[in-house]
Amino acid sequence: METSTEKSRRMKIQAIETIVSWAGLRNWLLVKITTDTGIYGWGEGTLEGKENTVAACIQEVGAILKGADPLEIERHWQVMVRHGFWRGGAVLNSAVAALDQALWDIRGKAWSVPVYKMLGGPARDRVRVYTHVGNYDPDRIVDDAQRDIDDGYTAMKTGSWADLAPLSESERLAVYTERIARLRESVGPAIDIMVDDHGRGRSASAARLVHALQPYGLLFLEEVTQPDDIEALAILRDISPRMNLATGERLYSKWDYRPLLERRLVDVIQPDLCHAGGITECKKIAAMAEAYYVQVAPHNPQGPVSTAAAAHLAMAIPNFLILEYDRQDEYRKNALMTSWPVESGYLHVPDLPGLGIEFDENVLQANPQRPVGGPRTAFATDGSVMDV
Repeated sequence: METSTEKSRRMKIQAIETIVSWAGLRNWLLVKITTDTGIYGWGEGTLEGKENTVAACIQEVGAILKGADPLEIERHWQVMVRHGFWRGGAVLNSAVAALDQALWDIRGKAWSVPVYKMLGGPARDRVRVYTHVGNYDPDRIVDDAQRDIDDGYTAMKTGSWADLAPLSESERLAVYTERIARLRESVGPAIDIMVDDHGRGRSASAARLVHALQPYGLLFLEEVTQPDDIEALAILRDISPRMNLATGERLYSKWDYRPLLERRLVDVIQPDLCHAGGITECKKIAAMAEAYYVQVAPHNPQGPVSTAAAAHLAMAIPNFLILEYDRQDEYRKNALMTSWPVESGYLHVPDLPGLGIEFDENVLQANPQRPVGGPRTAFATDGSVMDV
C-alpha cells in the first residue's frame, strides 16, 4: 500500500486562489494552494490598503508554481524572489510570504506534523502574546488595559496616535508622556508595556521621546525613527543604552536586517511573516539575530494565518521574545474551525499537521472585503504632510 510520504512525492500544485474577507478593522488577504492530491495549504498576505494589489501579485508570482512539487519550498522561494528580476518591497514580499506559508502548510499536512517541528522545534511549550490598548481611542487606554488584564494578558502595546499630529512637538511629547504614565500607574510594574511610534520621530525629537519614556520601564520602544533612517537610529542607540529599541515591520528581507544587526542598533527585531518573505525567510532572519543576541517579536496585527505562521516560528526559535496578537475575537471565532486558545497571556499552538488552521469558507465568503476608508492621513498645523 502506498504511504502518505510516497503519495506526497507525486503532488503537484494545481490551483492558487485568493480570498479577501472583511474582519472588522481590516480585510484579511488569504491564499489557498490546492494540489492534485486534494491536500491544500493556507497562507496570508494581508497588507492594509493594498489587499487587491497583493492578490494580483500572488497570481502573477504564483503562476510559476503551477504544476510544481509543493514540497520543494526553498527552491520555490528562490525562484519567486530571484527569477522576477524586480526585487523587494512590501507588495512583492507579501505575495511571496503568503505563498510560502501555504507551501509549509501543505508540507506539514503531507508529512502529518506541525510546522514548528519541521523547523526544528519545539524550543518552548507556548507562545507569549501581547494585545493593543487605546490605539484608536486614547481615552480608553486604561479601560482596555484592565479588560485585557482581566482576561489574563500580561503585556500590552499602545501608541501611534493620529490625534497628536496637529500638535506642536512639545505638546505632543507632553500628551504622549502623560498617556504612558497613566497606563503604567494603572497596570502596575508587573505588566509589560510596549510603545509604537510608527517612525514619526527625527533624531532630536526621537531622542527627547526616548528620554521622556525612560522612567516607565518599557519592554521596548518600537519604530522611533523611520526604517530607512539608520543613522538616526545609530544616534539613539549611542545616547539611549538603557532603552530597548525595536524595529522591523517595514523591513522585508534578510538583507534589510543585516546592517541593523551588524551595527547592533536594536535590541528587538519585528519581522512580519506576511511581509518579510514568509516562514522561510523569517527563520533565516531570526537565526541572524540570534548571532547578535537580538530577540525576535514578530509584527502581527493581521489575521489567523499570520498568527499561526508567527506562532510556529516562535515555537522553533530560541531568541523569541513575544508575539503581537490582534484579538478580533468575534471574527476569528466565526471563521476558524480550529482552536487556538490563549490562556494567562500565552497562545497554545495546536498539535495539528501543517499550520493547524482550517476556515469555514462560507463565513469568509459571507464577509466580502470592504473599503477601509482610504489611507490614513496626518497634517501639521501649517498643512504640511506628516508621517502616519
